[in-house]
Amino acid sequence: TFEIMSFRLLLIFSFCWVCTHGFCRKKMAFKMQSLAGIANFDYLSEKKLPWMPEGYKNWNWNGNNINYVDIGGDSAGKPPLLLIHGFGASVYHWRYNIPSLAKDYHVYAIDLLGFGLSDKPIIQYSADVWRDQVLDFIDQVVLRGSDKKKGCVVAGNSLGGFTALYAAASPRANLPERTLINGCILLNAAGRFRSPDGIEPVKEEEPKWKKAVLKAFQKFIIGLSFVYTKQPARIAQVLRQVYPVDASNVDDELVESIQYPAQNPNASEVFYRVISENGNGPPVFLDDLLSSLSVPLLLLWGIKDPWIRPQAAERIQSLFPAAMRVDVDAGHCPHDEAPDAVNAAIANFMSTVTAAA
Repeated sequence: TFEIMSFRLLLIFSFCWVCTHGFCRKKMAFKMQSLAGIANFDYLSEKKLPWMPEGYKNWNWNGNNINYVDIGGDSAGKPPLLLIHGFGASVYHWRYNIPSLAKDYHVYAIDLLGFGLSDKPIIQYSADVWRDQVLDFIDQVVLRGSDKKKGCVVAGNSLGGFTALYAAASPRANLPERTLINGCILLNAAGRFRSPDGIEPVKEEEPKWKKAVLKAFQKFIIGLSFVYTKQPARIAQVLRQVYPVDASNVDDELVESIQYPAQNPNASEVFYRVISENGNGPPVFLDDLLSSLSVPLLLLWGIKDPWIRPQAAERIQSLFPAAMRVDVDAGHCPHDEAPDAVNAAIANFMSTVTAAA
């Protein structure tokens, strides 16, 4: 699971007041500036998306502001592609992919609820929330006013990979009268498999007093973890661990893009809820999602990932033999560590899906 990262221990006691009184107003002011900033971005000549702490574009989803990027839509007829970040990351993690892919595709990237520059409401976070967010975004934004029988390709890294697969395997994604998703790309996707013997462990019901004690202890430990992992030096350290081949892209802007969202006054509580709700992996097994999947699948795997090993890709292939696979000499985040190889593989897959449409 990708660690969420952020700020300094000294500021943890003071940033809540500052953020509560200033963060939202500053964000609104920044939003007006960001529209002009991203409008001036020339993806045809620039290789890297600029980091904009004020955000890029805004979509209102169930009363929540969702940050997203929309690049390449200036030419009609480009097939759509939606990129979904991993745990603790944001749309900016696709900074080297969006400009390149936008030359031939209408590229979108979205901050999942609770992450990046999207709102962080105090709710129960689950895989279902992000699945529904992605499906609604495709329906209301990506394919709005277009032929919804052609659909959109979704690609995700880590938690975003699981979210992409969960959305693509949903019955809602592929109806006779409307196709939302017509292809799925998993980049070192998170998720868990069923036990090989078919017997899943049964958790015994614990007494209420024990649950309360464990919950309080868990919240304390996760809170300490949040403080520790949101220090800039720690962020850079973790990123270098998961960029084992070439860590040159672990730069100050990437660190800030992970650190900055943690200044939101709800960030610590959201971090606790995401971890406590999903700490043992999403409640849905990859086996079940793959058995429901009816669209082309590409496994785009960083083979030197210290967290999610290539054996996971092999298991997915055994469950979904039609899956295409491209190995990349990179770690957990191949799209940022080896963007040229990833962009080429995505473009090739997009061409295959488009030709079959």
